[in-house]
Amino acid sequence: MTASPDTLTLLRELEPTVETNLNRHLATAKEWFPHEYVPWSEGSDFDGVLGGQAWDPEQSRLPEVARTSLIVNLLTEDNLPSYHHEIATTFGRDGAWGTWVHRWTAEEGRHGIAIRDYLVTTRAVDPVALERARMQHMAGGFTNGNDGVLSSLAYVSFQELATRVAHRNTGKVSGDPICDQLLAKVAADENLHMLFYRNLLSAAFELAPDATMRAVCDVVKDFQMPGHTIENFGRKSVQIAMAGIYDLRIHHDEVVTPVLRQLRVLDREGFSGEGEKAREELVEFMTGLDTAASRFEAKREAALARVKSRA
Repeated sequence: MTASPDTLTLLRELEPTVETNLNRHLATAKEWFPHEYVPWSEGSDFDGVLGGQAWDPEQSRLPEVARTSLIVNLLTEDNLPSYHHEIATTFGRDGAWGTWVHRWTAEEGRHGIAIRDYLVTTRAVDPVALERARMQHMAGGFTNGNDGVLSSLAYVSFQELATRVAHRNTGKVSGDPICDQLLAKVAADENLHMLFYRNLLSAAFELAPDATMRAVCDVVKDFQMPGHTIENFGRKSVQIAMAGIYDLRIHHDEVVTPVLRQLRVLDREGFSGEGEKAREELVEFMTGLDTAASRFEAKREAALARVKSRA
């Protein structure tokens, strides 16, 4: 099949793959509990209603960049109601699709619970500023810029892996074994979600190769993290990139390239002219992304060298 089927046909034809991968996910996913990764004994009352101690930056044991990355990651997780709406609207709430949508939402929900409890209990961040940021970010909602089943599957295949990498690297730079352990659990969930969506995207290539190739190309070229509407996201992203938590090189080498390799994008046959055109665009973009990543690495090394020389 080279033409893209309509949405209902595509959802119906992918449902057996959804069911297979849902069963695989349920058999693989390991139960874990957010409360076990929060050092509750370190907690104390804050000022305000309970008349406790006011928050002070000196109380945080995390490096500044780790705090920034954790806040970005948490605010991203906070928009779960909007994400649920988007995937439920796209994939539906019936059959295996619906079971997956609700299971995914339940698993994602514990990420925000765990990270917020950790941050507040350890006084890692200003709780007032965090709550205000949550209100502002969630009030803006989230709209999926990738219309349709194929584009949505392509986006989440890359996004789930990107989120996994961001969580895992944030834990590593935190300097706190508890934080590292918690974010490792979150990252493991994200990896299983990526595998689910990537397998569906692979099946979509068999059903509608040209349309799927176009969807993958467009998503890679226009990719944005789901938290890009967070206030001052650009500045925060630069700080995160400078620390090596998530940058262009990581995006190219550890997110986009592995997914494309697993999908056998460069080896697949059966494309018409439109599919081949999209693949050529993708290859050209990846070359440019690699070049841009190398330029950023060089600039970062020069900037770090200047800071070191001043010190």
